[in-house]
Amino acid sequence: MSAVFAIMRRELRSYFVTPLAYVFLVIFLLLANGLTFYVGDFYERGLADLQPFFEFHPWLYLIFAPALTMRLWAEERKSGTLELLFTLPVTLTQAMLGKFLGAWVFVALALALTFPLWLTVNYLGNPDNGVILAGYLGSLLMAGNFIAIGCCITAITRNQVVAFILTVAVCLALVMAGLPSLHDLLAGLLFGELASAVSDLSILHHFSAISRGVLDLRDVLYFMLSTIAWLTAGVVILKLKRED
Repeated sequence: MSAVFAIMRRELRSYFVTPLAYVFLVIFLLLANGLTFYVGDFYERGLADLQPFFEFHPWLYLIFAPALTMRLWAEERKSGTLELLFTLPVTLTQAMLGKFLGAWVFVALALALTFPLWLTVNYLGNPDNGVILAGYLGSLLMAGNFIAIGCCITAITRNQVVAFILTVAVCLALVMAGLPSLHDLLAGLLFGELASAVSDLSILHHFSAISRGVLDLRDVLYFMLSTIAWLTAGVVILKLKRED
């Protein structure tokens, strides 16, 4: 595990040696607050909760997670350091896990910096902090899922822009699959079982339940298993690239 944490620290440090980390944090916090208070009608709702805040998280991660992960393996391949990594006493699984954890910890930091919103709702009223805590947990699990998808896709190409676009496309499909309008459309076409299956695969479907305070084991397992599956697929891709 020391190798995993060493790679995690390396990746986390790489974000802060350039302005990327600070730009990401500032834009993320500005958008999270702006969407909550102005688009989410925070004050007009008359409720002291963070539901408007969590509703926008899938769409925020849809852009920021691919932006964070697009360089993880693409840059290694483009610069030629991937071949060097293959010669080190580090397994591809350890390298993948270390890079994933580095990006995930960074997103966790960005999420933690939104704590003034939690202080605000507690000042304005008496919210159910258990529901808020569940929302943060669901958001962190969802972020991990987005990052795992990005870690897998960036292993396919050495072009960061291509990695970004492909990751956005896959994540968007998994988010859109949970929209009620799509479910109703498929159900209306007599594809009831298909509609349920598509909804069950959706990130949005599982996150929405957790953000409302419903901590169903099936939702938690969905994010955990999906994250593991994408990371495993990324390791398999890297092994195939090494054999080539």
